[in-house]
Amino acid sequence: MARERRRRAADAGPRAQEKGLLRSFAMKRTERPGATAASSSSWDLGRICGVLALASGALGCAAFAYGLYARWWLAARTVTLHPAPRLLGPNASGPGLSPDLFWGSYRPQVYFGMKTRSPRSLVTGLMWMHQLEGDIRLRHTCEQSDGLPRYGWLLHDGVHFGVQELRDVGLSLQTEFVKRPGGRHGGDWSWRVTARPERSGPQAPFVSLLFYVATDGQGALQPQVKEKSRMASLTGVTEELGHFTITFQPPTSETGTPLYASYNYLDAKAEGLHRLSDVVKASLAPRFSFAPPGAPKRRYFGVDTYRIAPGGVQPRSQLLIHQVTVSLPCRLEVVFESGSFSERTERLAGEALTGALDRHAAAFERRFEETFGLAAKGYSLQEQRFARAALSNMLGGMGYFFGRSLVQSPHAEQPQLYPEGPLFTAVPSRSFFPRGFLWDEGFHQLLVARWDPALSREVLAHWLDLMNAEGWIPREQILGDEARTKVPSEFLVQHSSAGNPPTLFLTLRQLLAQGQADGNFLRSIFPRLQSWYDWYNQTQTGPLPYTFRWRGRDQDTRLFLNPKTLTSGLDDYPRASHPSPDERHLDLRCWMAVVSAVMADVAARIEAPAEEYRRMAETLADNQLLDQHHWAEALGTFADYGNHTSAVALERERLRPPPPGQPLPSPRLLRIVRKPPALQFVGGALGYVSLFPLLLELLHPNSPRLGNLLADMRSEKKLWTPFGLRSLSRSSPFYLKHNTEHDPPYWRGPIWLNINYLAVRALHHYGQLEGPYREQASALYRQLRANLIGNVFRQYQESGYIWEQYNDSTGRGQGCYPFTGWSALVVLMMAEEY
Repeated sequence: MARERRRRAADAGPRAQEKGLLRSFAMKRTERPGATAASSSSWDLGRICGVLALASGALGCAAFAYGLYARWWLAARTVTLHPAPRLLGPNASGPGLSPDLFWGSYRPQVYFGMKTRSPRSLVTGLMWMHQLEGDIRLRHTCEQSDGLPRYGWLLHDGVHFGVQELRDVGLSLQTEFVKRPGGRHGGDWSWRVTARPERSGPQAPFVSLLFYVATDGQGALQPQVKEKSRMASLTGVTEELGHFTITFQPPTSETGTPLYASYNYLDAKAEGLHRLSDVVKASLAPRFSFAPPGAPKRRYFGVDTYRIAPGGVQPRSQLLIHQVTVSLPCRLEVVFESGSFSERTERLAGEALTGALDRHAAAFERRFEETFGLAAKGYSLQEQRFARAALSNMLGGMGYFFGRSLVQSPHAEQPQLYPEGPLFTAVPSRSFFPRGFLWDEGFHQLLVARWDPALSREVLAHWLDLMNAEGWIPREQILGDEARTKVPSEFLVQHSSAGNPPTLFLTLRQLLAQGQADGNFLRSIFPRLQSWYDWYNQTQTGPLPYTFRWRGRDQDTRLFLNPKTLTSGLDDYPRASHPSPDERHLDLRCWMAVVSAVMADVAARIEAPAEEYRRMAETLADNQLLDQHHWAEALGTFADYGNHTSAVALERERLRPPPPGQPLPSPRLLRIVRKPPALQFVGGALGYVSLFPLLLELLHPNSPRLGNLLADMRSEKKLWTPFGLRSLSRSSPFYLKHNTEHDPPYWRGPIWLNINYLAVRALHHYGQLEGPYREQASALYRQLRANLIGNVFRQYQESGYIWEQYNDSTGRGQGCYPFTGWSALVVLMMAEEY
């Protein structure tokens, strides 16, 4: 054998021979008694260790790579739309499939304007200016700082026409529009704007009305100018509208007599629709004269020229402005005519426009009475007008938005852009919240569905089409440049771990009760409903089975008196003082009970498996389990559970004196904790959350807990006021307390109409059921309903507005205005439609 090895080594060449000699020498050295086995064992162990080290490293690298991939995949799913077929196709809102709804007052953020339901719509609108000496006030977007004594829709049917009143200082405007179907592009429409002097405030000798038309990234406009400065009309073309003409009728008196006017026009490029006001302000010049016959000549500001600053943003909008400066009173009309409408018999202006408006107004009032029956219930004409205005402002406040949300996933370092898409929705407030809010919308549609169920089904479909692959829907929709200008930068980003009360299930339940959700509709939305339901059950669960916890609470326990829970919709309502995974949130549990019941109903109607939903609904509605998780015997009410202490306060921090010559810093208002927190039911928080088992009708009519809650509701020391139920008991240590130095109480005392509507509805429900508390519930129902309706109507008469909330001591409206989102639910209370 040794020879054979040597021969092979010789045949292999010098380097191989060297290796062979070394191996032979090594073998000779190991050929000692007892050495061979030990050396082999040592060599095998080293080899095994090496292999294990390599394998461990490989596994570590693979795990790291997999972790990166998993993180990337999860982040990507956050901005991936749901895989189910879209409920609304790409042309669902277009003139071919939905001609009646193509044009509309879908710009709630401006005082008066129209657009189409398309991604890059042509937009039209009105601005106006007082022409007072040294005081030029341009009105365009709805701003509380404008201080208008009153504005809002008086009549609006959501589809065909609207009549709006705008009272400014020194003048009032009435804006009216009506649409006429025809052609392939949504038909014609006409405006009428009537301006009158107001006795209140300084009287302007004349006013400037500015009518504008602007493109949004596509299309072209051509002005037709007469007499050097009067834009008598314009022609245009866009992808969705084809060819069209807009005619600006000369001003007249209300009886049709022609009036003297001065004219200006502007043809400019703008950086975007969100810059239209800025373009107008920058173009104004005081070099023009208003000189009617027999009156002194007066200087006024008119649109003149506008140039984008060098190096500015590339313009994307063409803007045409027709300015009419005229004495009051006056009337002007604008007529839009579609190029594809070939069977037009007459222009929709003058008497034809008056007739169309009158017919639509009469039809609206008939339909309103047929739907809500307020005259039959004995309401006065003033109260009926108020209710019609509340509904009209809800419908007139609906907007069509297109754009992308900015979303932060816990699996991504930076916010990501959500897929681009449309949203057709009502808004809470044209001045302060002119965009879509998820939990608000469920309440909005309770009213809209009574008026126009088809409209509600479409809104519901729009919201569900925004769902991502995980089943999550961004709770605040800030789509497009115009919407973003109304939102502080810190609120632009939506967090994909944050939910919101699933109130759209209330809308769906109502549609089912009305017989307005057929099998085809239910089958189309069911995959998305399943994913939404699963998302809550997978991401918002609590520490115990059948408990739930809102994610997204503020984590700063030094800055806030009580860290906020924006995701719950109740913002600063007191929760556990120290956020932790041990929390159990009562309101979310009750929402999930309702959602489970609706899911079971929908599944049964379309013959899908319903047992799991039914079992979950029954479990969450089980009063014994509800007591076990949320009844606080020591507090005598239902409550959240968590790491809590009520012994907290905001105090100024004590700062050390600064070095000589240095300014004294301002001490912050910080939270101090006088008693350590402990896991317990959350005390000092009796209020809306405590009532949720009653509000969502989960309590058995024989339950003694129902009696407890009814007593708390009626106690003036706790929740009862002559104006409605306050949000937090007067006995709470958090009642009307600031949450930070600059964060006044929001859900800590004021009266909110959405929760009061749920309370009225629940009292009506328990007043119909046999049980020991039936009479008590009925009496509270009558009293609470009368208090709410009376106060909201009274405040509307006095202030001109429906408000976001109402003061629990005086009943006065407060917060933002006009707030004709869920506060318009007063109409359903008046009609007793629950």
